[in-house]
Amino acid sequence: MSTPDIAADAASEDEYEGAPASRGLEIAFGVVALAFTAGYLFLSTQIPLRREAGPGQIDARFWPLVIGVTGVVIAIAILAVALTRPAPTREDLERIQPGGYLRVIATLVITGAFIALWSLGTVILFGYRIEVFPVAAALLMAALMLLYGHRRWLSLVIYSASVTAFVYVVFGMLLRIPL
Repeated sequence: MSTPDIAADAASEDEYEGAPASRGLEIAFGVVALAFTAGYLFLSTQIPLRREAGPGQIDARFWPLVIGVTGVVIAIAILAVALTRPAPTREDLERIQPGGYLRVIATLVITGAFIALWSLGTVILFGYRIEVFPVAAALLMAALMLLYGHRRWLSLVIYSASVTAFVYVVFGMLLRIPL
């Protein structure tokens, strides 16, 4: 390496500035994670059971409760670390890019639209009963891929259809979970 190459590398390293450390961001993340997982845990206790499980058996609430309790414990740990230790450096992260907030808001809107469509369950169209989940899930995948920069239409269609089919077959058909 010549001297100009070393100087150019040093100059490019000086120009890069990572995101600043933020204790408030760490605490906010811990609080949001705790609220979300506590809500999940509460909702998992509300799952209706067709029949009570016998001794040594697992019912429909078991895994959601395990996930909820684990999430609450991890969220409490994250919040405790955020409150007791200095904020970690974020030099390896880039600063927020233009349009970043807009993408987050658009993602929330698209997800809300998916949930609203999914809540319809089934629709009767031209005398045919059509399940909404596969259509809504494929549209969700395609919309999110487009939002985050995917532009090849063939792979967009194939990926959206294959992921939707996989989820529908595994959960809807094999595990018989109503979608």
